[in-house]
Amino acid sequence: MDFILSSFSQNPFNDYIMSIAVQGVTKLYGEQRALDDVSFEVRTGEIVGFLGPNGAGKSTMMKIITGFIPATSGTVLINEMEISDEHTGELRKHIGYLPENNPLYPEMYVREYLGFAASLYGMGNDLKKHIDKVIEVTGLSPEQKKKIGSLSKGFRQRVGLAQALIHNPDILILDEATTGLDPNQIVEIRNLIRDAGKEKTIMLSTHIMQEVEAICDRVIIIDKGKIVADETKNNIYSKIGRSKQVVLVEFDNDAGEWELMKITGIVNIKKIRDRSYLIEAEGEKDIRPEIFSFAVNNNLKVLSMQKEVNSLEEVFRHLTGG
Repeated sequence: MDFILSSFSQNPFNDYIMSIAVQGVTKLYGEQRALDDVSFEVRTGEIVGFLGPNGAGKSTMMKIITGFIPATSGTVLINEMEISDEHTGELRKHIGYLPENNPLYPEMYVREYLGFAASLYGMGNDLKKHIDKVIEVTGLSPEQKKKIGSLSKGFRQRVGLAQALIHNPDILILDEATTGLDPNQIVEIRNLIRDAGKEKTIMLSTHIMQEVEAICDRVIIIDKGKIVADETKNNIYSKIGRSKQVVLVEFDNDAGEWELMKITGIVNIKKIRDRSYLIEAEGEKDIRPEIFSFAVNNNLKVLSMQKEVNSLEEVFRHLTGG
């Protein structure tokens, strides 16, 4: 993993604040507006989940950031340098991109393909070392001597991720990075992305909400070409106007709403029937131990308690009309 998280000592952008800055980007396909005045920024070290329904503009935005297609209007800055015909070739060296369809050469062997990918970035020194390391960290060692066409979908996805990492980029743009992986592989790739995010800027597009909740620091949601949410993971739940934790508790006696409100973190209480309360609380800390302590201190018994945590899927559906 040291290879992936190296300090980029030969990187000419070391003096810059490594980031992505999207400023007023619009993309038209004829009369269709795929992106409509989109602006956001991703700071170094952030892992940002980029979410949206099919056709919302996610892949279009990622292709513009990576310089594969131009914006109709607006600008994109990579490490404070604007993407343009003059700079695109140089800036691509500092971006690792895994597109949604993961284009590969099925007739090539894994090591052969990664060597080819490395050559496109002009990597000549210690090429074998770079290939060996990226094969190790992406879990391709058992398959490295096979042709790509003979691999399972999950391992082909790993090959795509390996080519995105082969030149040790500052920025990773990952479009559906865990597609086709089994649950164990998903956890491994999540860990790899999380570790890489300690030194890199990462944008991750996915339809798997649990993936975003597990590894992302911030969530951007796009719908019909417009940004409808841009919040930290902890704050995104406020978009549906509900607290992060909702607990239904029943005591053996009346507890009193005003007494329950003294518990730190509780923001609202509704008595739904005798001795039963619907409690809303903010923050990541589980409020249930505090409720148990309250019951003990007030000579109450907890007869039942159920906790519901707002999910990112709820927020997504609420903001995109699901």
